[in-house]
Amino acid sequence: MAEQRRFLSVRGGEWAFAVAGLPPALLGGAYALTVLYAGTLLSLTVFGLPFVAVALQGARGLGTLHRRLVGRWLGEHIEAPARPPRVAGPVARTRLALTDPAAWRALLYLLLRLPLGLLGFAAALVLPLGCGWLAGFPLWVRLLEPGPHPAGPLDAAAVPAGLAILCTVPPGIRALSGANRRLARLLLGPARTQRRVRELETARATLLAQSTDELRRLERDLHDGTQARLVALAITLSLAEDELPPAPAPAPAPELVRLRALLERARKQTDETVSELRRLTRGIHPVALEGGLGEALPGLAATSPVPVTLRLDLTERPDPAIERALYFCAAELLTNVAKHSGAHSAELTAGRTRDRIRLSVGDDGRGGATPGAGTGLTGLAERLAAVDGELRIDSPPGGPTVVTAELPSRL
Repeated sequence: MAEQRRFLSVRGGEWAFAVAGLPPALLGGAYALTVLYAGTLLSLTVFGLPFVAVALQGARGLGTLHRRLVGRWLGEHIEAPARPPRVAGPVARTRLALTDPAAWRALLYLLLRLPLGLLGFAAALVLPLGCGWLAGFPLWVRLLEPGPHPAGPLDAAAVPAGLAILCTVPPGIRALSGANRRLARLLLGPARTQRRVRELETARATLLAQSTDELRRLERDLHDGTQARLVALAITLSLAEDELPPAPAPAPAPELVRLRALLERARKQTDETVSELRRLTRGIHPVALEGGLGEALPGLAATSPVPVTLRLDLTERPDPAIERALYFCAAELLTNVAKHSGAHSAELTAGRTRDRIRLSVGDDGRGGATPGAGTGLTGLAERLAAVDGELRIDSPPGGPTVVTAELPSRL
């Protein structure tokens, strides 16, 4: 019974969408028909493809308007489809616009929204007015033609017929509202593959954030726990060595000499373990990154055997996973310059371009750097690909070499 009452009722937003949504529906339908008609006529001329490409972008804009109307009046939040990537050149932009599935789906929505808009307006306004006229038919007849009028079968059937038809208005509006919601979800939102890609990107970003937090926690545990205990052990071994009695001259006891040798070996092994652990913790989460790339990259350049010129333009810190990838990329590239290039100088450049970060390392060495040649570039490219980054290598034989990494600033 509650479901039946809900079906027979109409929310104010649904009625407003049916009435006020007619002008946008007429505008969108006329636009879509004009685009198809003019595009067909111009298809045999050089203006055909550019016209359709521009018109498809307009369809995207009208689709955004309709998506907002559906969200405001029908309460259906629809995620916007992904924007096409930016490309250079009119030919590339035209090709991209013509192959944009979201624009074509928006154009189809504008076509199908036109009949639904007409039906919704008729159900919300025209039909109730007609029912009111039909229910008051006997009264209208007497007002228009004064005098006695015998009651006929039409007078008797008009009132119940008008009321019966009026009862179909709320479920009709609700049915049309449901159709509009489904149509908008189907054609104005992301395609199924796009939704799947976004879900995977969100899951990957979550996993990367969690792994970054876990690595930081592991680094703190190793630094504050294991490393501190090893340092304490090394101090204890040194104190134990100091507590041994001095060796008698001229012939020290063999047991005492062996014990001193064992303590010295244990102390050296402990010191080596502490050093290895420090290198490990720096590899997990470099301490230099606590202040951001703006502070970490100069430190890398200062430790390079090859003089490095810095050009940094980093006004905002990227996500932690992106920051770590950039840091290790710069460290690996500077190491390659020192080990393989034979260069006398290098340059490290980092900066933002819109929503991406670009880092490049160039040198005046012998060139010829290629992935898979023992320089670690293949692994570096794989590390960047995990965060939607790419690695470009320009290294002709004889040099110079420029390796560029480009990543999104946010996952």
